[in-house]
Amino acid sequence: MRPKIYLLGDSITEESFTEAGWGASLANHFARMVDVVLRGYSGYNTRWVLKVLEKVFPEASSPQGGGDGVAAVTVFFGANDATLPDRCSAFQHVPLTEYKQNLLSIVSFFKKRWPKAIILLITPPPIDEVARLQFPFSDNPQGLPERTNEAAGEYAKACTAVAAECGVPVIDLWTKMQQYPDWKKEYLSDGLHLTKQGNRVVFEEVVAKLRDEGVSVESMAAELPLFTDIDPNNPLKAFE
Repeated sequence: MRPKIYLLGDSITEESFTEAGWGASLANHFARMVDVVLRGYSGYNTRWVLKVLEKVFPEASSPQGGGDGVAAVTVFFGANDATLPDRCSAFQHVPLTEYKQNLLSIVSFFKKRWPKAIILLITPPPIDEVARLQFPFSDNPQGLPERTNEAAGEYAKACTAVAAECGVPVIDLWTKMQQYPDWKKEYLSDGLHLTKQGNRVVFEEVVAKLRDEGVSVESMAAELPLFTDIDPNNPLKAFE
């Protein structure tokens, strides 16, 4: 059975299987070696996902299980938790201290469920506040962005702190993207979600982190004989 890599997150994960999305690129990268399984839930925060973890990831012994052979799981939350509590998307807000505790609980859940799996945390991306005003998700009578880059940065720091506390790898996307001078236009489509170039950054970072943890194309075998390894004079021999 092929090992699995689960992608758990909000809309940035849910949309990762669109054209040039980071999840689709990951599936292509590990073709015939790993099943990349999408578990993205648009609009979700860590408080909500904690309520459904058992349903989304049942034990392997259950009829919907299949937890054996999980190589890694990415946990990509914070963009919704970091919405401001006094703005138009306040119902998504999760206080910083609770966000950190929720992440700790999520990591603990996966460590118990899949002790050998790599748990890779990803921080929320940076926010372009001007673009957020141009692409509101709901009525915004205040005329103020529902997210700020400063707030996203605080949640990114909390995410990296949880990773250090738990001893798991992390991608500091908030910092990484802002190293590029034109990051707002290059990496973000609406001040929050990712462009093709932004998806590329996430894909490359995930591949690099997984490689550091021992999960790479070079370390894994392709499923079933490769076409190039099949003897044209005796094709069935490869399947014996």
